[in-house]
This record gives sequence, structure tokens and C-alpha cells, in this order.
Amino acid sequence: MTDPLGLLRGLRQPDRRSCGASVVVAARMLADPSYAESMTPDRFADEALVTHRRVTARDLGGRFQVPWPRALGTPPWAVARELGPHHVTRLAWPDPGARFDRTLATVRAGQPAALYVGNRWCPRHVVLAAAAPEPGTLLVYEPATGRVLPVDRRSVVEHRMSLAGWDRLWFVVHSRSG
Repeated sequence: MTDPLGLLRGLRQPDRRSCGASVVVAARMLADPSYAESMTPDRFADEALVTHRRVTARDLGGRFQVPWPRALGTPPWAVARELGPHHVTRLAWPDPGARFDRTLATVRAGQPAALYVGNRWCPRHVVLAAAAPEPGTLLVYEPATGRVLPVDRRSVVEHRMSLAGWDRLWFVVHSRSG
């Protein structure tokens, strides 16, 4: 395993609120090679905007969703629903290290995981996690810059993740069985 997120490098979220939707599109690209093959930066931006409108409106059954501040983008439960039927949203507090460990187990099992990061007051950004070649490290696709960056347990526990300027882990969206 060298760079599981390599095909996402350079793909950037199209606006300030579509990081969660960009993560959903990126996860679909990783799961569906034919979808990924057809992706260009412009198409990625279009797909992210369409996905954002869809996941922040009504759920798949046509029902209204639990309220979530529009300024915070895509709600974690909408990302969980998009990543798969066995995905759940978990608060990282009070033990972000345990959530990191669970996320690492999820991605090592081949399942996508999303991380909601922010400041001490609220979550502000979403990234996609994958297993890194180095033990105890995640690779994350950071959609604001289109970069793939390593994140280790210590940076999560010490609130020094530095992902698009955000340091604290707020929520993790991972599989129940991960």
C-alpha cells in the first residue's frame, strides 16, 4: 500500500461548505474505479455541489433531516448515510485517541471513514481517512487544498492535526464493524 488516496490529489472542494460532499464524492471514487476514471477536476466540483444539495436537503426517504447549521456544511449523519449502511457518527470527545484507533481499524479493514475537525468551539471541516503505510498513521484527503496528508495519533490527542487550519477532532464517521 503506497498511496491509497493518490487519485484524489489536486481535487478541491468547489466552495466553503462542500467539504463533506467532496469527501462523499472522493469515497465513491475510491470504491468505484469506473466512476473515478471519468473524473476531472471540473466534474469533481460539479459532483460535489450536486451531492451537497442532495445530502443537505431531505434524506433518501424524502424526509427532512435533523437540523444542522448551514454554515457548518454537510451534517455528519448525512455523510454516514452516504458512506454506507453500516456507518455511524461518533463524537470524538472525551477520548479522541480511542476514536483515532477505531478509525484506523476501519480504514485498515478497507472501509471509508470521515473525520470532522474544527477548533475548540465547533466542527468546521471534513476530511477522508485511509490507511497509511506507516503503522499508527492515517492518510487523509483534505479537500480544501486537494492534498493528502499523514495524521498520527499524537497529533489527534494533542489537538495539533493542522488540517486546513483546524486542529481538533470532533466527529468520526466509521463503520460499526471497523
